[in-house]
Amino acid sequence: MKLQTSFLGNATEFSVADNIIPLCELAKAFEEAGEYETAMETLQPFWRGLLYRPETTGISDHAKAELLLRTGTLTGWVGSSKQVAGAQEVAKDLISESSAVFESLGMAEKVAETRVDLAICYWREGALDEARVTLRLVLESLRDTQSEQTLRALLNSAIVERGATRDREALRIYRQAALRFDLSTNHALRGKFHNAHATVLKHLGVAENREQYIDEALVEFTAASFHFEQAGHHRFQATVENNVGLLFASIRRFAEAREHVNSARHLFVRVGDHGGVAYADDTLAQVFLLEGKSEDAERAARRAVQALKRGGEQRILAEALTTHGRALARLKQASVARTALDQALEIAQNAGTPDCGGIAAITAIEELNTYLSTAALQDYYRTAESLLSNSQNVSIKNRLGECARRVLSASLAEAISADATQSTPTDFSLDAEVLRYEGSLIRKALEESGGSVTRAARRLGVTHQGLAFILNGRHSDLLSIRTPVKKRRRSIIRHH
Repeated sequence: MKLQTSFLGNATEFSVADNIIPLCELAKAFEEAGEYETAMETLQPFWRGLLYRPETTGISDHAKAELLLRTGTLTGWVGSSKQVAGAQEVAKDLISESSAVFESLGMAEKVAETRVDLAICYWREGALDEARVTLRLVLESLRDTQSEQTLRALLNSAIVERGATRDREALRIYRQAALRFDLSTNHALRGKFHNAHATVLKHLGVAENREQYIDEALVEFTAASFHFEQAGHHRFQATVENNVGLLFASIRRFAEAREHVNSARHLFVRVGDHGGVAYADDTLAQVFLLEGKSEDAERAARRAVQALKRGGEQRILAEALTTHGRALARLKQASVARTALDQALEIAQNAGTPDCGGIAAITAIEELNTYLSTAALQDYYRTAESLLSNSQNVSIKNRLGECARRVLSASLAEAISADATQSTPTDFSLDAEVLRYEGSLIRKALEESGGSVTRAARRLGVTHQGLAFILNGRHSDLLSIRTPVKKRRRSIIRHH
């Protein structure tokens, strides 16, 4: 979307060079407190509002860069809050222009600030690779200094890894950065750190069944609430409430989960954050699904999808569509569910968020396997494994392995049915026959491949990871046939 130009004829009547920078600093303070509308009003003498370019005629380069940066970041935040289509593109344009001016002025810390804000826009859009590279450049440029921009870059680097389901990498970043954040006097920044740290601990605690992580997550959420309260940041307090709700749902304390998520939703409504309301609705749908309340889940998920389709945050939209697809499948609306999941998969791939797409493909196998052809199941599985190849999430890997079992079982059942030439005996067990037939085919493939799991998997039409999961889980008696697992050599290309 192109920026619209605002021509404020009286803008230069102000003592512009003297007034813009203090106004930008005041707007930034309101922005950090989540008071986005007030921050926008502060800049009204020079900016007509969202999707407009600020008036920069006749002002110094420093003032111009500050004004472009503040209007750019506010466009990103308000565009996310109000779900305004095209807002992130406009935000990126304004921030990039600001960055170029700061760079020409030799203001390294301000250049770093612009790049962190640019990475946040990429993250909102689901462009995780671009966000990751941008943040890495910031950290390299600051060379490990104890500055606010270093902390922001570290915080958002971990958030990006969490978005890519690389939870272990995210946790590593948080563990290493914790002491740095303890030294900061910025309550809003510390609140964001504790909230994000808690979210990773929650996911790992659930995925790996580690109570210690769950306990740590509750402590971190409490710390986040304290710092957001000190900063007066009500929007992020709502985010914490939403995340605590997810935590309670994961340990099946549903009444408390709904209480926290509804509290978050009310807070988001109060501050006019439509994106936050949609996020809370998606969370509420997930809670209802865990409770087995499919109709309630479908309604909540539908609200989330409808709201998010108006904005440009493709990653969150893909997640909400996946939740909606699961709810529809539970209501036996297979055709509509598949459409929702296919949309989630397409949106995630186009947005550069492979993990979201992989989870949508897994969900299709889990929820629609009785409705799909064997060929369709195989397609979803190949897509899921490709998209999730870099995921570090244990529960997702386990789900992927279970999907491999389902797909191969469906393939074998189809082959048995096609080859059947005799009447079925009364004591026939399809599961037992599938297991027996599966074992014989795997044995034959391993023998013909000289024990190589990779070549055997290729013969069977599955992937190496899928066949390894099946061998370890159901046919350990065949492990003696496979060749010993060789430790892979480290690539000299990737070695630093």
